[in-house]
Amino acid sequence: MKQSKFILSIIVIAQFCCISLWFAGNGVMSDLMVVFSLKSTALGHLTSAVQFGFILGTLIFAILTIADRFSPSKVFFSCALLGSLFNALVIWEGNSLASILLLRFLTGFFLAGIYPVGMKIAADYYDKGLGKSLGFIVGALVVGTAFPHLAKGMTGGFHWKYVLLLSSSLSVFGGLLMLAMIPDGPYRKPGNKLDLSAFFSVFNYKGVRSAAFGYFAHMWEVYAFWAFVPVILKTYAMEHSGAVFNIPLWSFLVIGIGGLGSVLSGYLAQTAGTKQVAYIALLLSCLCCLVSPLMFEVTSESLFIAFLLLWGMAVIADSPLFSTLVAQNASAEIRGTALTIVNSIGFAITIISIQLLNVLQDSMNPTHIYTLLALGPILGLLVLYEKKK
Repeated sequence: MKQSKFILSIIVIAQFCCISLWFAGNGVMSDLMVVFSLKSTALGHLTSAVQFGFILGTLIFAILTIADRFSPSKVFFSCALLGSLFNALVIWEGNSLASILLLRFLTGFFLAGIYPVGMKIAADYYDKGLGKSLGFIVGALVVGTAFPHLAKGMTGGFHWKYVLLLSSSLSVFGGLLMLAMIPDGPYRKPGNKLDLSAFFSVFNYKGVRSAAFGYFAHMWEVYAFWAFVPVILKTYAMEHSGAVFNIPLWSFLVIGIGGLGSVLSGYLAQTAGTKQVAYIALLLSCLCCLVSPLMFEVTSESLFIAFLLLWGMAVIADSPLFSTLVAQNASAEIRGTALTIVNSIGFAITIISIQLLNVLQDSMNPTHIYTLLALGPILGLLVLYEKKK
């Protein structure tokens, strides 16, 4: 039991350290816009560049069945080093928007060997209680994603380059930790040869198809919400002249509290059922999208922040549960490929929703655009409801 907790702790710490690369650019976005003369639309473009890189990376990793043919810990370590390198290169003063987009794209590409591979490593160690374990791992993803905002808020007197260097240093540490401390798990069944058909056979499993659709519905909302949390806070402050927020700090808290939501959903799933808890979480985040215009009207800053914290918990709580269902319903030989390809399609969906908000923020009432994030959860709830009947 102690060994099991130790392994999970190492995976969670390593995942947190490496995932800090994901929103490192968002954490210093205001500085990047000034230093490199970027427009306001750079937020959506740079966020989408990471997503595009992650999508291409996961597609290649899935087609080549990388995580199933090679030691997952070694794959994790290699990608952590390369991702940290391209993240750190953003500090070069000769960069332009094009070169920063390329660097963020490459960072996203190597994140494909970190997030889904981390879940694969957990699935190789935990047969029972996988939902709880993935709850902690997705929680690490969430806090790692939010961390650059905290780093920026805590290092206001420091140069923005140190935030990027800090996230790169954490990634190197996380990769080394995984390589040194986590051998291949007891439930791993390695693929001995390249099997291109595994990429296409993933969705032959009915349980994988059902879980994947729920995951896709959830992904329409989550990354667009995370990317625009600072914008949401700024919009509220502009609508209410007396409102004053520490935007980096509150961005960290609103995104980071999703880590608690992920862990709680994992524990609840052990008693209430994985599918049931995932359905409730998706419903709750959908309702947050729909009532968001009303919350911009409230005059209480505390009430508005409480709403965002609730949304931050609900928006990610279903993610580890859908991933658990994917892992449990795929055969052990292609489990890593299944998790990777589902991630790939899910993150492709995030680009559409992020760019949609990016375009509409200047042409539509900015307090109303977040209702569009309910479209994914609504479709997901309808499909999941039909399958429950």
